[in-house]
Amino acid sequence: MDKSSTASSRTHEVFNQPPPLNNYNLLTTDPVVSSYLRTHHVAADELTDLGAWLGTPEAIELGRLANANPPILRSHDAAGNRIDEVEFHPAYHQLMQKTISAGIAAFPSETNQDHHYHLKRAVGMYLISQNEAGHGCPISMTYAAVPALRANPELAKIYEPMLRSHDYSGPLGPPSTKHSATSGMGMTEKQGGSDVRANTTVALETSGPESIITGHKWFCSAPMSDVFLILAKDSVGLSCYFVPRILPDGTRNTFIIERLKDKLGNRSNASSEIEFDHTVGYRVGEAGHGVRAIFEMVGFCRFDSMLGSAAQMRQGLVQAIHYTRNRNAFGRAVIDHDLMQNVLVDLAIESEAATLAFLRLATADDNSADPTQAAFRRIGVAIAKFLICKRAPAYMAEAMECLGGNGYVEESIMARLFRESPLNGIWEGSGNVNALDVLRAMAKEPQSTEALLDELEASRGANRSYDLALDAIKSDLSHLENPEWMARSLVERMGLLLQGSLMLANGSQAADIFCDSRLGTNHGSVYGTLGVTRDAKAILESSFELYS
Repeated sequence: MDKSSTASSRTHEVFNQPPPLNNYNLLTTDPVVSSYLRTHHVAADELTDLGAWLGTPEAIELGRLANANPPILRSHDAAGNRIDEVEFHPAYHQLMQKTISAGIAAFPSETNQDHHYHLKRAVGMYLISQNEAGHGCPISMTYAAVPALRANPELAKIYEPMLRSHDYSGPLGPPSTKHSATSGMGMTEKQGGSDVRANTTVALETSGPESIITGHKWFCSAPMSDVFLILAKDSVGLSCYFVPRILPDGTRNTFIIERLKDKLGNRSNASSEIEFDHTVGYRVGEAGHGVRAIFEMVGFCRFDSMLGSAAQMRQGLVQAIHYTRNRNAFGRAVIDHDLMQNVLVDLAIESEAATLAFLRLATADDNSADPTQAAFRRIGVAIAKFLICKRAPAYMAEAMECLGGNGYVEESIMARLFRESPLNGIWEGSGNVNALDVLRAMAKEPQSTEALLDELEASRGANRSYDLALDAIKSDLSHLENPEWMARSLVERMGLLLQGSLMLANGSQAADIFCDSRLGTNHGSVYGTLGVTRDAKAILESSFELYS
C-alpha cells in the first residue's frame, strides 16, 4: 500500500470546531452584573478573583468530575455498624472548599456592617452555579438556616458560628470538635409532598430541651450535612425542629439514609429518603408554628433556586455565543446569520432580565430594614422564582440547539445544564406553590402588592407596551374573579412586568425589545421570533465581552 492510500484512510484534520471555552472571567465578561455592581458602588475584588478561577480549565474539570462521579451511600461499615454516610468524589470536596472559603455559605452576622452583603453573596452564588450547580444545594441551605436557627438563641450560640464559617470540614463530628458545619432541610413526606400539613412525623417532648422524633422524609437533600431543620408534629401542632447528625456527647443521632435518589440531573448532589427512629431534635421557634419558622429558611433557598436558573441561562448564553462566533457555516460565522442572531438576541435579553431580577431582589435583602423593601422582596421572590424557573428548560433547549449535535453530547456542558434546568422549578416550591404564595401575600400582606406596584410605576412612560401591560394588570387586580384559576397567568404577567421595569430602569439597550416582545405583540411562542431590530449585533457583542 502506497503512502497516499494510507493517508487517505486516516481521520481528516479537524477544523471549523470552536476551541474549548476556558481561561475567561465569569464576572468581568458579564456586563449586566459588572455594571450593576459599579452602579451600586460595590467593591468586588474577591468576586473578580472567584470569577477568574471559575473560568480556568481546572475549575471546569472539577465540575465535570463531580457530576461524572456521583455520590455513593455507605450505610454500614465493614463490621456491620450502621454509619449512614455519603461518599463523594474529591472534586466535590474541592468545590465545596472553594465556595465556602469565598463566604457564599455564610449568612451575615447581626452586627455585620457590609451594606451589600446579600448582593455580593448572591453574585458569588450566581458565579459558582454556572460552573457546577449540585454542590450549591448544601451551600444554599447552610446560608438559609441561620436566620431560622436564631429563633432558638441557645442553639444559635453553638451552631451559628459553625454555619457562618469560611472553612470547610467534611467529616461528621460533635460541635466541640468542629469549627464549621453545613445544613440540610427535610419538609416533604411520601404521602404529602408540598402539603406539609399531611405530615405524619411526630416529636415527643421530654423533660429536657430535646424531643424524640419518629417518622420519615421523602426528600432530604444533602444528607451528609451536620445539621438539619425539619418539620414534625408535636402536642401543639406542626413545629420546626433542629436535628444534628452527631450529638454533643459524640454519639451518632439516629438518622437512617434509606437510599439516594436517582435524579435526572443535579448528579453531584446527594438527595435522599431518610428515617427517624427515636431521633433527638430541638424545637426552633414557637410550637405549632413550624411552617412559619422554617419559611425563614425556605425563603432564602427559594431565592437561590431563582438565582440558579438565571445562572443556567447565563452559562447557556455564553456557550451559545462562543460556539457560534467560532463556527462557520455557508461562508461566514454562524453568529453573523440573521436567523441565528434573532435566536441569540432573544436568549440574551431573557438572560439579562433574569439576572437583573435576582440582583434587584438581593438589593432588597440588603435593605430589608425598610418595610417597603422587605414587602417588595416578600412577593418579588415568589414571582421571579415562578417565572424564571419556568422558562429555564425551554431556554436551555434553545441554547443547546445553537450548538447542534455538539450540544447534545456529554462532552458539552450543555447536556448537564439541560438536565439541570427543570430542577429549580420543582425545588423549594413548584410553580403552583409559588403562584399560590403570591396570592397569599396579596391577601394577607397587601403592603407587598403596594410595594410591587410602586416598583412597576417607577418605570412608567418609557415604553408603550410596558405602560399598556401595567394598566391591564392593575385593572385586573382591582376585580379578581377566581384568583386561584388565574394565578399562573397573573404571576407570569407580574414577573414580565417586573423584568421589563428593571430593563428600563437600568438603561438596557434591549429594554424596548424586551417590553415589545414579552409585554406587547412583537414575538411568537418560541425563542428567535423577535421583530426586526437594528441593534442585534451590538447586543450580542456586549452580552459576552471576551471575544467582542
